[in-house]
Amino acid sequence: MSEPAMTSPAGAPATPVVADRYVPGSGERQRHLLVVLVNDRPGVLNRVSSLLRSRDFNIESLAVGHSERAGVSRMTIVFHGDDFAVEQVSKQLYRLIDVLKVQDLSSEQRIEHELALIKVRASRQDRAEALKVVELYKARVVDLGAEHLIVEATGTVAEIDAVVTLLAGFGIKELVRTGAIAMARGPAVIRIEGGR
Repeated sequence: MSEPAMTSPAGAPATPVVADRYVPGSGERQRHLLVVLVNDRPGVLNRVSSLLRSRDFNIESLAVGHSERAGVSRMTIVFHGDDFAVEQVSKQLYRLIDVLKVQDLSSEQRIEHELALIKVRASRQDRAEALKVVELYKARVVDLGAEHLIVEATGTVAEIDAVVTLLAGFGIKELVRTGAIAMARGPAVIRIEGGR
């Protein structure tokens, strides 16, 4: 005697349940901070950013400058992505010409700062109040005019966001931010393998 066919409530045959295919990584997009040491040569920045773009990562911030070694630049890249995908991108960055070292500082104890210049409307009536905000966040005024002031603020991303939010009440005329730069806490340093 044969087993009765499984049917759905409407009488149609039931579709078999197929288990989802396992994909490594949590699938949860998190903020990542990569430090990339590169040879200071034309086109390196373009190759690094193109690799991230081709993997569908949107770069939140990118800061590049000289490192402690002559001819080596240090990039700090902030973007959101799944842990597994970021690990794969890190491996692919090593394949690029002139990339010397890649390190993800996302889960490490680190110092992370940003610099912002904020041009704020500041008439004579509300200038004193604006200066209190500047003092509260340990920022400094780098230019003062009859109807404006330019504030230089440094600190964590959250601290810069807070300064910008408070100064927005006076009217921000112009804003520029560097993006995050970071360094691991403690004596450990990011070294280039092979002594290059």
